[in-house]
Amino acid sequence: MTGVIGTIEAIWRYPVKSTGGERLPRADVGTRGLEGDRLFAVRDAEGKLGSGKNTRRFRRMPGLLHLRSRYPDGPAGRPGLLDPHGTAVPDPDAYLRRYLGRDDVELAREGTVSHFDQLPLSVLTTATLGWVRAAVPGVPVDERRFRPNLLVRTPPGTRPFVEDEWFGRTARIGDGLCVEFVRSSERCVMTNQAQQDLPHSPLVLRAIAAAHEARLDALATVVRPGPVSAGDTVRLV
Repeated sequence: MTGVIGTIEAIWRYPVKSTGGERLPRADVGTRGLEGDRLFAVRDAEGKLGSGKNTRRFRRMPGLLHLRSRYPDGPAGRPGLLDPHGTAVPDPDAYLRRYLGRDDVELAREGTVSHFDQLPLSVLTTATLGWVRAAVPGVPVDERRFRPNLLVRTPPGTRPFVEDEWFGRTARIGDGLCVEFVRSSERCVMTNQAQQDLPHSPLVLRAIAAAHEARLDALATVVRPGPVSAGDTVRLV
């Protein structure tokens, strides 16, 4: 497969890890990924990061997905939080302590250890997203369940999980950005969890696990930094 594989339908950035993000018309992409993406996280006194799961590195903090984060002054500044009703909170740290019922949490900027679970860029197609919707009829599904950075609109008739065909390939996005597709993400219970207007449903992860070994999207590294805009062409080279 070579040539045009789709166009950028949506660009998503998540300033605070494990919260809802902001949809952007344009973003700058560096070797770390989208500028400001997951640059902050909710951290507790033990150094664990707020998440929807418990691991050696993460601590489950229910409710984070009902919040949204954004950069009101651009990604060079500190992120702000929106409460579940979409209202900006004046003091994110104080709000998080009340909201989570913990007095040891704060917004922490990334240090020497990356906040990313895996690779810096997640890309998902409308073909795969459409398959998930069809596999779980009656369950509201959109890309927010899978938290991609880039949603690519693929041509009609594109098979689901087409992202698998891109691994090991390089793509040019727009006029300058170049990325290399490496592998897919192994999905976890985060895909099932409620967020904003999306209800909890175990059917989402169950369907992906049965059809595709719980793997979904294309994770990429950045070969050549550059801007990305909605409507940009994505071309395998």
